Amino acid sequence: MKKFDPAMAINAVANTSAERGVNPSINDSATFCFPKGQLMTDTFHGETQGYYLYSRHWNPSNFALCNALAAMEGTEAAWVTASGMAAITCALMQCVGKGDHIIASMTVYGGTFAFLDNYIKKFGVEVTFVDSTSLEEVEKALLPNTKVIYTETMSNPLLRISDIGKLRKLADRVGAKLIIDNTFSPMIFSPYVLGAHVVVYSMTKFINGKNDCVAGAICADSDFINSLIDVNNGTAMLLGPVLDSYRSTSILKNLYDLHIRMQKHSQNAMYLAKRFNDIGIKANYPGLESHIDHKLMVEQMNDGFGFGGMIAIDLITAERANLFMEKMQEKGVGYLAVSLGYFRTLFSCSGKSTSSEVPQEIQDQMGMSEGLVRYSVGLDNDMEATFAIIEQVLKELKYI
Repeated sequence: MKKFDPAMAINAVANTSAERGVNPSINDSATFCFPKGQLMTDTFHGETQGYYLYSRHWNPSNFALCNALAAMEGTEAAWVTASGMAAITCALMQCVGKGDHIIASMTVYGGTFAFLDNYIKKFGVEVTFVDSTSLEEVEKALLPNTKVIYTETMSNPLLRISDIGKLRKLADRVGAKLIIDNTFSPMIFSPYVLGAHVVVYSMTKFINGKNDCVAGAICADSDFINSLIDVNNGTAMLLGPVLDSYRSTSILKNLYDLHIRMQKHSQNAMYLAKRFNDIGIKANYPGLESHIDHKLMVEQMNDGFGFGGMIAIDLITAERANLFMEKMQEKGVGYLAVSLGYFRTLFSCSGKSTSSEVPQEIQDQMGMSEGLVRYSVGLDNDMEATFAIIEQVLKELKYI
């Protein structure tokens, strides 16, 4: 059977403007007028198409981006938010209430971990953290009141791969939703096609690719998206984290070259991972056959986009990692900065930054060293020249 092609699915979505411009017009209206009062009433209750009420609900710019995202994911619908955390929290809170239970991967992004470990418990929701790559652990954690299994396709920052089809079967056993964060691997994986109920993104990262805005997305079937934006009990509607239409329009344009960027990110990351291993620095990269989840990734991934732009190396201590990253920044390799998916290489020490919300004992359980350096590999045209600088830095520091 032919695998899903997210790039061609996006390409099939026409987004011309009303004036026949090849790009959709930016719509900066907060509210919209109606020719008839009954149309306003019907739109308020979600019973019309082609009419817009208020931009917290829908506007033409966001609608165009959502159509393209839904095509990319193979879902019926999508909704966009003002940050990745808004997408994650709205999706989760729409699925649970007091007395419900969530099973979550212990290796999720630090902000997600903090939300699940600290914040959502205020609402009487129980959370069990597990190694989501162990189906036995997930199965053991299942309860009659489990409403969500939550994990990342490619985990942050350890780059473990989830078996989405098998996790879906476990979710179905108790009627839970399988929610997958696919931020690290857009196009490479299509979690909804593989079995997820809901797919969430921080579009700040690879999808937008320019680090000039913060945004998120929720992709799912129409029933779930409509429940999110219901005027009476929709989490996204009532909490109001809507994406600005200007940003929505710029992200949409960037979406159409995402496949080219992912291919180049992947090509460069594979080269860098192999070269690190050649000089005795063990690189963690799922594109390498030595990676524990390489075979599983090959079974689930879409063809033609590579293995992703993220790698990690272990320099043992945070002090060694910081010296290395500072030197690389000085030499122009990239930036010592959080985030990922940028056209320049970004590097950070995860345990002391983006995963610092995860308690030390959990970091130890995950196997995350304090000296783990997470690389978001950029779009360098000559990766051989870039690696020559990196190797020189390692020699100057006497790490090799």
